[in-house]
Amino acid sequence: MSKNERFVTVYKKSGMMATDKIIVDTHTGVNYYYHQDAGGYSGGITPLLDSDGKPVVSDVSEYQR
Repeated sequence: MSKNERFVTVYKKSGMMATDKIIVDTHTGVNYYYHQDAGGYSGGITPLLDSDGKPVVSDVSEYQR
């Protein structure tokens, strides 16, 4: 990972019908869920939420090397 990358993919699952990713903003630590259909014609991104409805936030120190 480059030191200057704003977003990093920490999880990716690709299947026959779709791709799912979890992406972390290395400046804020906010995690996002990204979904794309296999054809690449549609997709969406949303903040990943915990059970209380608050955004999941990762420790950004591991991304700032």
